Amino acid sequence: MASSVSAPSGNPPGASGLTASITGTMNKKKKPFLGMPAPLGYVPGLGRGATGFTTRSDIGPARDANDPVDDRHAPPGKRTVGDQMKKSQADDDDEDLNDTNYDEFNGYAGSLFSSGPYEKDDEEADAIYAALDKRMDERRKERREQREKEEIEKYRMERPKIQQQFSDLKRKLAEVTEQEWLSIPEVGDARNKRQRNPRYDKLTPIPDSFFAKHLQSGENHTSVDPRQTQFGGLNTPFPGGLNTPYPGGMTPGLMTPGTGDLDMRKIGQARNTLMDMRLSQVSDSVSGQTVVDPKGYLTDLNSMIPTHGGDINDIKKARLLLKSVRETNPHHPPAWIASARLEEVTGKLQVARNLIMKGTEMCPKSEDVWLEAARLQPGDTAKAVVAQAVRHLPQSVRVYIRAAELETDIRAKKRVLRKALEHVPNSVRLWKAAVELEEPEDARIMLSRAVECCPTSVELWLALARLETYENARKVLNKARENIPTDRHIWITAAKLEEANGNTQMVEKIIDRAITSLRANGVEINREQWIQDAEECDKAASVVTCQAIIRAVIGIGIEEEDRKHTWMEDADSCVSHNALECARAIYAHALQVFPSKKSVWLRAAYFEKNHGTRESLEALLQRAVAHCPKAEVLWLMGAKSKWLAGDVPAARSILALAFQANPNSEEIWLAAVKLESENNEYERARRLLAKARSSASTARVFMKSVKLEWVLGNIKAAQDLCEEALNHYEDFPKLWMMKGQILEQEGLSEMAREAYNQGLKKCLHSIPLWLLLSRLEEKIGQLTRARAILEKSRLKNPKNPELWLESVRLEYRAGLKNIANTLMAKALQECPSSGILWSEAIFLEARPQRKTKSVDALKKCEHDPHVLLAVAKLFWSERKITKAREWFHRTVKIDSDLGDAWAFFYKFELQHGTEEQQEEVRKRCENTEPRHGELWCQVSKDIQNWQDKIGEILLLAASKIKNAF
Repeated sequence: MASSVSAPSGNPPGASGLTASITGTMNKKKKPFLGMPAPLGYVPGLGRGATGFTTRSDIGPARDANDPVDDRHAPPGKRTVGDQMKKSQADDDDEDLNDTNYDEFNGYAGSLFSSGPYEKDDEEADAIYAALDKRMDERRKERREQREKEEIEKYRMERPKIQQQFSDLKRKLAEVTEQEWLSIPEVGDARNKRQRNPRYDKLTPIPDSFFAKHLQSGENHTSVDPRQTQFGGLNTPFPGGLNTPYPGGMTPGLMTPGTGDLDMRKIGQARNTLMDMRLSQVSDSVSGQTVVDPKGYLTDLNSMIPTHGGDINDIKKARLLLKSVRETNPHHPPAWIASARLEEVTGKLQVARNLIMKGTEMCPKSEDVWLEAARLQPGDTAKAVVAQAVRHLPQSVRVYIRAAELETDIRAKKRVLRKALEHVPNSVRLWKAAVELEEPEDARIMLSRAVECCPTSVELWLALARLETYENARKVLNKARENIPTDRHIWITAAKLEEANGNTQMVEKIIDRAITSLRANGVEINREQWIQDAEECDKAASVVTCQAIIRAVIGIGIEEEDRKHTWMEDADSCVSHNALECARAIYAHALQVFPSKKSVWLRAAYFEKNHGTRESLEALLQRAVAHCPKAEVLWLMGAKSKWLAGDVPAARSILALAFQANPNSEEIWLAAVKLESENNEYERARRLLAKARSSASTARVFMKSVKLEWVLGNIKAAQDLCEEALNHYEDFPKLWMMKGQILEQEGLSEMAREAYNQGLKKCLHSIPLWLLLSRLEEKIGQLTRARAILEKSRLKNPKNPELWLESVRLEYRAGLKNIANTLMAKALQECPSSGILWSEAIFLEARPQRKTKSVDALKKCEHDPHVLLAVAKLFWSERKITKAREWFHRTVKIDSDLGDAWAFFYKFELQHGTEEQQEEVRKRCENTEPRHGELWCQVSKDIQNWQDKIGEILLLAASKIKNAF
């Protein structure tokens, strides 16, 4: 009871519990972190994505970089005013040697001794380190430059300039005519009204009183107020006592008073007087008529224009320098010559003549000065100058030659040269010039005297030998050898003389004696020079001499192991210089030294095939197979030569001999089969193939057997042979192709598909098999399946341009040009240097963009025949006939084995060429015998054309070409 009585009174029962409940509710709404310090790294608003920013009001007004820094409120030690600035600058120069700036491997980031003096040894050390850095940098320079070049090209390819994108459009602007330019409408004026209609200034006419006032002022003196000269300089009070009323003071004819008056009227009168004087100079003194030629006036003005390209100040400086040289050393000839040429260049020809004549007076013994004077003087004066030069220099050959050149009459030239020879009889140049003017008989007499006066001149001896008879020429050459025992040309001329007169047995002896004699006289035998002499003999039709020289010098100075390689290079060099007999002699000598070398025989055979006759080729091949009976290609070349000549029995006999030497040779078996099949001996061809399958069973023999039965129409026999071949050679893709094509020809598409699929299991990387399967699916209308096959083939054979090209063409044939362009872009990314892709990409573009695309293609594939062919077709489509023909020639020159190029070239000539040009293309194609090319193989491998010759295939391929490109 007591406890209940002592309970607080004043609050109703339950009031304290209500208060506690309310307080607890209020504390729950209050955030627990309010009033607490923020955690480390806390950024307000970062969680909800709000970030702080700064405006100009936070930074303050803009301040110039040169304004002084206001750091009056900076903390102590950080102010830059007064002495603290010097202290701060001194502290900044100190190095940061804190531990945080130290690396265990590299040390301190800065230099420990940067504050010390920079002496000579420091400079030398820095130079050494710089040289080392430069050397290390050069080691990878090419690789780095190549990488940078590729990166730049890639960047420019991905982000071309606007100029490049519109380059093709800008080229078309050149075709816009003047009428089309004028018909372009004017651009509308989009400015506002105030700008379109500007407010014109109001102009007030000047009153007549103003003109009258100025007319009166022109009659009187125009005075300048002296008070206005306080700072103008006209009246300058100077402490030194100078008093300048007006510059010029007292001028003759023009009175300038001290007040600075200027008479404008007298100045005009003086100008008119000067003009009258100049006009009077060009007037005739008798009749008063002008002597100026109106037609030649402009020409005279042009002749007065200086032809030099230098500055006038430079010419003045050069003139002063040369004048100083002349005055310092007046007997220095180059100074006078240079001075005269300077004046000549500046158009002052008379001054130049005067200077050079002064030079002849100061330097009378200088040949160059006299020749320069003769050059600058006109005709008759030049003759007088040269005559004067001869009196001072009677032994100068150049002066006599110049004197002869100045004469126009032949007799006068002869007289001058004979006079010169009286004074200088030992001059070869004078003798040659004199002999050239004489007739042959007189020239022979003069040369007889010339070789007496100049016994060491080879040219004079040889010229005399050419003019003499055979017997006298031999005597002359013998005397020449006695006087000049060290010259090879005399010996070579003697050999050519003997050959020309039919004494060919002496040629070899003379050349051998020449080598021996020259060596005895200490002359080094230069192999290259002698080969050049042999080439000259070849071009002069001295074949025996040429061959003798080659045999004598071909082995001089060559190591034994380098002989074969060097001789083959020499032969190629002679062929390139069109010295065919020299090349034939080199091959003949090489075959004597290397009779068992198949490569040498082969090179010689190809040389005879290209540059010789059929008889020489067959004779060489007979010798070749006798020395190299195991060389199959030599037997085959001999048999083919006989077959092309129409001698089939001789070809068979050669192949029979080849069988004896090479009993199991696949090439010889197949050549024999081809010979019989080409001559319609099909049964003999079958028997040969049967023997070949039994004795030399190879995949190619089986393939030829299947093809023979196929083209002859024996489909069942062909299929049986194909199955038999696949049992032995299941990894040979051509057998699977032939099996599928035979089934496809019979209309069995499902079986053909199965054959192709089986072949792809065995030959996964055979591109033609993938293409045949894809085209089969496309042929039967299964485009989706064909597309899937090509995608699978690209996965199995990445970076293959043929597969990409077929994919692009598939979409293009289906009418999906956008997809085709997309695929082409991907193909060029994967195969950027593929010529067949670039050639196709050119014609996928619209006509205006084709030229730009062709430029890109040439940059990537400069020497690819497909790209060159595409460019030729592009010019053809634009009717640029000359350029197209030039690019066709370039294409077949780079790759003569590309049959498509020959087909397009022949089609082009059929439309735009003459019969001679068409025949030339056809003959060149038959000689090169092309084998590759998409269109070419499509025609040549068609079983209906299996017996066609090269010319017939060319006609068929050209007929399939349409001009829709």
